[in-house]
Amino acid sequence: MAEYDFDLICVGGGSGGISCAKRSASHGKKVLCIERDRLGGTCVNVGCVPKKVMWSAAHIADMLKHEMTHYGFEGGEEILKKHNFLKLKQARDKYVKRLNGIYANGFTNAGVTGVFGDAAFVDAHTVEVTATDGAKTKYTAEKLVIATGGRPHLPAGSGIEEHCISSDGFFDLESLPPVAVVVGAGYIAVELAGVLHSLGSEVHLVVRKGKALREFDPLISDALDTEMVKSGIKIHRNTNGVEKVELDSSGKKTVTLKSGDTIYGADVVLMAAGRVPNTDDWKPNTETLNLDCCGVAVSKEKQYIIADDLQNTNVENIYALGDVCGKVELTPMAIAAGRRLADRLYSGREVDKNARASYDLVPTVVFSHPTIATCGITEPQAIAKYGEANVKVYTSKFANLHYGIFDVDADDKPKTHMKVITAGLDELVVGMHVIGMGSDEMMQGFGVAMKMGATKADLDSSVAIHPTASEELVTMGVWGTSVQVSGAKVSPLNGAAHPEPRLA
Repeated sequence: MAEYDFDLICVGGGSGGISCAKRSASHGKKVLCIERDRLGGTCVNVGCVPKKVMWSAAHIADMLKHEMTHYGFEGGEEILKKHNFLKLKQARDKYVKRLNGIYANGFTNAGVTGVFGDAAFVDAHTVEVTATDGAKTKYTAEKLVIATGGRPHLPAGSGIEEHCISSDGFFDLESLPPVAVVVGAGYIAVELAGVLHSLGSEVHLVVRKGKALREFDPLISDALDTEMVKSGIKIHRNTNGVEKVELDSSGKKTVTLKSGDTIYGADVVLMAAGRVPNTDDWKPNTETLNLDCCGVAVSKEKQYIIADDLQNTNVENIYALGDVCGKVELTPMAIAAGRRLADRLYSGREVDKNARASYDLVPTVVFSHPTIATCGITEPQAIAKYGEANVKVYTSKFANLHYGIFDVDADDKPKTHMKVITAGLDELVVGMHVIGMGSDEMMQGFGVAMKMGATKADLDSSVAIHPTASEELVTMGVWGTSVQVSGAKVSPLNGAAHPEPRLA
């Protein structure tokens, strides 16, 4: 048998690579993890974590502007004028740097060797790492995991690369731009547009087609669109994208859309038009992974690494996981995949022989304004999968109790929208979608229930926590809200007891 430097090399020190490396080391394996930038990957450095910090600041701003006076507090607008954007950035960056250190200490405690540099394959068992000083070192391993994540995509167009920033660049801003143009219709675009708008920027959201989040359930995308317009975000629809971005003599930017419309006077143009995998071109003019040298296959369109649900690539000893594979591009998904892969390869336990991460029923949240939470499939997907006659849908719209004392017309109070999608005679819950205050904190528990096969009868038989927004997903209208039921004519099993667990 060949002798290798390591049992396992993880290429990429983000969520997936770190989780796989540490779990493999816990099984007694000698592990190397290679990272080209900062430990923690996109999520920790330019994604989930710093984004949530900015969302929290924006949420506070919204309360100061719109809500505190209803609760007897005054002077919110004056407080907002004193907001120190740079101080917020510095505090956020300090927190991220602390997390980088925690990950490094985690490697030490777990017995994982960590190195920094650009990795390139030499063959199926060897990678060469180029350090920042140009020094090159080769490492070998019996098995390798590719977990290099993704990066923002800048579309083609005159002046786009020169005059635009990506979502990564958003976190470099040291002051709040008076006028910001955000280009994109996905969750990153709506999240950053919402943050900028709540903190005080004039925001223009540019979408190629009719609205943002088109892949989400129509109830969600329509409700978000209404709330964004109501808040004052200017949405440019059916633009087919950006034609060009020009810089004028005053330093302002002019954005010309392919539809012919023009946006003048932008201080920042933020491109959030999607992400691409870090495979063959991590960044222009830098080292590549050289996948040709190891034979790993990638998809033709977007160069995603092709891997099955056991994270196997077409090369026997090389695995891939996380965003580089293009399936459920979420931090917890990459962590789960990394841990299950390590268990399957190295735990030696019978129960782990076929360990794999499940890509079904993964709850997720969009930190828009208001927040969105979703788990399972959309109504159109359910109808396509099960047939319209087998699908029954429950929807509800109400004002959160938080807004109950607001001295405004009922129609003007922010609304929470909920949808429960069921299939079959037993009304198995196959989709759950919420937009509104608190949705980000309520979906995890319902995600567990759906994973366990929850039916509408299970929701009906549960005792709700009152007064909370999440009780509406259980009670569906018992507190006087308007509930709509559509779809299959099946007999609900209201109040049915959940079966007792089988004991070993």
